[in-house]
Amino acid sequence: MRRKDREITNKAVIEDFLSRQTIIRIGFYDKGEIYIVPVNYGFVCENGKYVFYFHGAKAGRKYELAQAEPEVGFEIDGDHLILRGDKACSYSAKYQSVIGTGVLSVVNSMDEKIKGLNCLMKQSESERAWEFSEKALGSVAVFRLRVKNLSCKAKI
Repeated sequence: MRRKDREITNKAVIEDFLSRQTIIRIGFYDKGEIYIVPVNYGFVCENGKYVFYFHGAKAGRKYELAQAEPEVGFEIDGDHLILRGDKACSYSAKYQSVIGTGVLSVVNSMDEKIKGLNCLMKQSESERAWEFSEKALGSVAVFRLRVKNLSCKAKI
């Protein structure tokens, strides 16, 4: 990170930011192309390591790439505010972002699917445990992104 003065390493601050956002962008490398997909997410921190969960169809480019090219990049940003200036080059912005890399996989265990979907629901709704029908669990793909490295930056 070039601007070390903007780096955030405090886990509580990072987790507060992650808990207030709703979209993670997943970047795949697909045969010479970069394919970026914005998805809703939920997350947990297990043994000091972040794990993101999101869901989707059991078909399509994202699903196929999750199995064929599991090494991905990701990005989350928020808390945006444009700071106006007197002239064009004196404008600035406030923001916070998290970027990183990780390994993506499709969750097969029903217990972990439920865990992942509950993380996703908690991100936007509440902490309560939701119930999912067997039919719903069977028809949805739940993806797990195990973070290899993560950095957080802010201009506040």
